[in-house]
Amino acid sequence: MNNHSAKRIAIFGSTGSIGTQALEVIAAHPELLSVEVLTANANDELLIEQALRYKPNVVVIGDDSKYQKVRTALEQTDIKVFAGEAALAEVAAMDIYDLMLAAIVGYAGLKPTLTAIRHGKAIALANKETLVVAGDIVMQTALEMRVPIIPVDSEHSAIFQCLVGEHRNPIEKVILTASGGPFLGRKTNYLVNVKREHALQHPNWSMGAKISVDSATLMNKGLEMIEARWLFNLRPDQIQVLIHPQSIVHSMVQFEDGSIKAQMGLPDMKLPIQYALAFPNRVANSFPRCDFKKFNTLNFDEPDYRTFRNLPLAIEALKKGGNLPCVLNAANEIAVWAFLKNRIGFLDMTDVIEQTMQKVSWIEKPSIEDYYESDGEARLYAGELIKL
Repeated sequence: MNNHSAKRIAIFGSTGSIGTQALEVIAAHPELLSVEVLTANANDELLIEQALRYKPNVVVIGDDSKYQKVRTALEQTDIKVFAGEAALAEVAAMDIYDLMLAAIVGYAGLKPTLTAIRHGKAIALANKETLVVAGDIVMQTALEMRVPIIPVDSEHSAIFQCLVGEHRNPIEKVILTASGGPFLGRKTNYLVNVKREHALQHPNWSMGAKISVDSATLMNKGLEMIEARWLFNLRPDQIQVLIHPQSIVHSMVQFEDGSIKAQMGLPDMKLPIQYALAFPNRVANSFPRCDFKKFNTLNFDEPDYRTFRNLPLAIEALKKGGNLPCVLNAANEIAVWAFLKNRIGFLDMTDVIEQTMQKVSWIEKPSIEDYYESDGEARLYAGELIKL
């Protein structure tokens, strides 16, 4: 079944929004791409279905308790089945794939991604938290191993595409665009009463629950600023955010001569996914095309920093550096989790993050162990604030 000349892909996080769309992209180009590894955290049903359809070499189910079920379902096949968190790192180290699509949500994506880089694997990075938590170590390791990291986030993919052929030309600044999310233009008195179902209704993109909430609070843009810093080796003052409700311009790069390049298209994650998997080639597809008669006005505005305070908190973490972005991310993951469980309100998330950032000790030059510890400490403290 597998084409030997095809690029072998390992999808870490195959049952999430990015993973499922990536499988559609791969299925459309069997001559170029093949699936070797699929991993899921707990969605055993979908993982089994994907495994039977795409016939990977290996699957991993993160939740140990579901191992038997997955193994039994796949015992008529040649697919090897592993389970547990340690198995993720072990499979990441295997020499059975060429490129890892890092699509595990949140901090959990860090260890397998770092393992893959240490084993010389190319990375298509859809997990921004990996660079938010330990960007310096991840990028330094990639540099030492000469491993390419190709961003999948639409904004970072846009910047990456604008920089192709420009590697000798210094960047003056990058402009990350943000749709503004479902609450664009709203003020605090409205946001007090916002519930989970409102926050999950994104106007332009279809995404998983965590990133949808992050988009609604603008934390997503803050995490992207930190990610951009490491990906493109920028100073914090070289990264700007603009609200662009149409989501047609995915981001822009301004060069030293004042010229600005923008990458544009309809808001469809399959496009940056396909670009990253097939890089350096652009591959024909039948995705819908952007019709400028329908988008004859594109708007750009400053974010509302006073209402959406997660963005200034992220900028503070970006500027101060050290382990502060790691702490910000951990507190945010706990806060979003609690909000999705209706334990805390929409605006409470910001308070939890702010207090956690003040509480956890700052480390200027953290080791990877420091990052692991800061993450745990921040989660513990945020959990106590919420009384989990």
